[in-house]
Amino acid sequence: MERIQRAFYRRQDRAALIPFLNAGDPTFADSLALFRSVLRAGADIIEIGTPYSDPLADGPVIQNSALRSLRAGFQLPHSFELAAALRKEGDHAQVLFTYVNPLLQYSVDRFFRDAQAAGVDGVIVPDLPFEESESIRAAADAYGTALIPLVAPTSGEDRIRDICAHARGFIYCVSSLGVTGERAKMSDRVKSLVATARQYSQLPVAVGFGVSTPEQARDIATYADGVIVGSAFIRRIEKNLENESVEVSVLEECVYHFAQALVEAMAQTKRRFVQGV
Repeated sequence: MERIQRAFYRRQDRAALIPFLNAGDPTFADSLALFRSVLRAGADIIEIGTPYSDPLADGPVIQNSALRSLRAGFQLPHSFELAAALRKEGDHAQVLFTYVNPLLQYSVDRFFRDAQAAGVDGVIVPDLPFEESESIRAAADAYGTALIPLVAPTSGEDRIRDICAHARGFIYCVSSLGVTGERAKMSDRVKSLVATARQYSQLPVAVGFGVSTPEQARDIATYADGVIVGSAFIRRIEKNLENESVEVSVLEECVYHFAQALVEAMAQTKRRFVQGV
């Protein structure tokens, strides 16, 4: 968990960039190379997607990415293998994104034990209701792993207060209703959602779901501590995969340059909002 805090606090010129990519898309080796590329471009925390056949929170772009990975033979332990390989190469923060069903099927204790061994700092489980999270959070705590909660525009203030009181790592503010996917315009309610979360937690607050452009990332960086971007990265990968003979170096280059553009746009804000800094 300490690496998550350092990822936010070490940046004095901008909010943290948190790219999401699916492990194993289009292959295990290629996805490892893509994570390395976004880290080279300046990503502060990487979010490692664990492909699942019924990804309720994901839109078509990320669903297709998960399907490519599963067809290539992905299994849940490969996420730990990928995280362990990346951990050997640096002290960056890394979190896993998974769903509650595969977590339970794997066994909660085994999941967090393997996550800790792989150097995972946090876990996001979007379909885990807060009311049912206590035992899973206790297991995460036992292995020093942050169970990162989500709050949404539909969350009432009392619910946000309760979620924030038990949060670990950072608060994930969902920018819009529905599933993941790029949005032409961000909801006007996001800023107030971040402000409400800040009232009830000293943890950093990051915004995700729908962030599509460097301009949107720059705007969010004026009031949030982190910006999470997923579908916009994966759409670029998918477009290049239309060429069946595409080299992985082309995929690496496209995610590198997009991550770099996001970093540069976010740095234009020159403002920091992390409490306690």
